[in-house]
This record gives sequence, C-alpha cells and structure tokens, in this order.
Amino acid sequence: MEGASYQRFPKVKIRELRDDYAKFELHDTDVSMANALRRVMIAEVPTIAIDLVEIEVNSSVLNDEFIAHRLGLIPLTSERAMSMRFSRDCDACDGDGQCEFCSVEFHLRAKCHSDQTLDVSSKDLYSSDHTVVPVDFSDSAAAAGEALDTKGIIIVKLRRGQELRLRAIARKGIGKDHAKWSPAATVTFMYEPSIHINEDLMETLTLEEKTSWVESSPTKVFELDPVTHQVLVVDPEAYTYDDEVIKKAEAMGKAGLVDITAKEDSFIFTVESTGAIKASQLILNAIDILKQKLDAVRLSDDTVEADDQFGELGAHMRGG
Repeated sequence: MEGASYQRFPKVKIRELRDDYAKFELHDTDVSMANALRRVMIAEVPTIAIDLVEIEVNSSVLNDEFIAHRLGLIPLTSERAMSMRFSRDCDACDGDGQCEFCSVEFHLRAKCHSDQTLDVSSKDLYSSDHTVVPVDFSDSAAAAGEALDTKGIIIVKLRRGQELRLRAIARKGIGKDHAKWSPAATVTFMYEPSIHINEDLMETLTLEEKTSWVESSPTKVFELDPVTHQVLVVDPEAYTYDDEVIKKAEAMGKAGLVDITAKEDSFIFTVESTGAIKASQLILNAIDILKQKLDAVRLSDDTVEADDQFGELGAHMRGG
C-alpha cells in the first residue's frame, strides 16, 4: 500500500555478558536484520592483526612462512581499531602501511642457551603501542576460575643454539579480507520458540506414555512432574526444531498434542569474541557499521530519485 510505513523499533535485552561472551535477545525485527547483524559481527567489524613479517634470523624447525602465518592468527587487543586508518587509505604514508596512524610495529628476539626447550610465545612480542598487544587469556581464565596459563600462545619451540629474530607490522582489517581480522569466534542466532501443550489431550495419556513422550525429545525441553504427573515445559530454548516430539505424538495417535512455532520477530543471539575486543564492544561496533550501511542505502535511493527528478543535471552536480 502506497505511503505505508514499515519502520520498526528493535529492542535488545542482555541475558549474559562477559568480556569474551554475550547472550542477548533481539525483538521486534525480522530475520533479514538479524542475519545482517550476525554477518557484520563476523566479517566487517575491524580489528588489528599482524600483516607483514620481516624475519632476520630463523634457525628453528619451522620455516619462515609457517611462523608468519602463526603470527597473523594471534589476536591483538583492538580497542583503537575503529579510529585507525586502513593502510590502503592512509595519506600519511601514501598507502605504505607503516606509519603510526595505520600500523603498529612488533619485535621478537629469542634464543635458546640451555638444554631446556625454550617456548617462544605471544608474550615475547614487544609492541610499539601499549594499547595494541597480544591478548592475555590468563585474565579471562582467572575470572572463570580456571587454571592460569601464563605462557601465552606458542609460536615456536627452540632448542640449544636455535634463534628467532623478526620484525612484524600489524594493520587494521576486516574478516571479509582475511579470517585473522575477524573479532568473532562464534556468532549464532536462533528463533525464539513458542511451545504450547494441549493439556486436555495430554490428560488422556497414561503415565508410561507421558514418560515415553518426554524422553523422545533429544534435548531436555520437557519434564514430568513426579508429584502431579503433569508435563511441563522447562527449557523452551533447548528445542532444536527437530520435530521428534511431534512425530512421537503422531505415532501415538495424538496429533496436536503440542504446538511448536518460531516467533518470527524474536531471536536469541550467542556471541563469542576472540579476545581482540570485548563481546559488548563487538556488538556495539557491529550496530554502528550496520547503521552506516543502511544510511548509504538510503542515500543511494535518494540519489536515484534525484536523477529521476532532475535527469542529467543531478548527475552533473554530483560530478557524474
């Protein structure tokens, strides 16, 4: 209908939030917007990662390319990534990608002088910028009450006389260009399920049939109350849309015993960060980038309308 507005006002409800993990609900929007947000979090939120490695000395068992690849996959703290320039767009260094505005320099010098194997790790990388350093996973492990690992991420192991010296340049990038720049380890979403049991039909089942029906679900969605013998929905989000309980009801001749539908405007997101940026910042940055993309689409539509209205004049005013 002409003139109809399809504007919606999505709402977010945080369920769980840690530095490297977030779980939240997204309401009052559709699947296209939910999937767009997921894709932006994975592939278009910028981070900083090692992109150039100059190896001076390498007498380890790993070749230069192997070490360079391992260095690139080490997550670096990237809170300042949004304000950094992409090296290809940096006018301070003419796109060379080796200036303070678009890059961070790292150095590594390690040599084994004993018969004990020397572990060269991410903690041996020295940064020219104290805000961009290899992610320290011992902090998150301590918060979770797990055993501390103070070694960092192993790059290579050296034996007596072996040495590794290198210089590395870290640059801003996005996951769409290379996976090493992706800030997300996992981003998933699911439709919020709506489960309704037909109580009248359920009461026609025997205790054994109720037990068999509850156990037909691969996940613990339903539970049989030991006192009242009522079937309860205990965890609707555990439902995996496998239809097993529906098939079981039909096999028992009780079609319509349960009604399970997906709420098409309500989604549950799970976000796990690599540690480069906090999960909360990852979500906020993704929303900002998505807003920029939508503004660009709206501007493009306005431009098309202007061309229809003013023809060649509109194109000429834009320099076209």
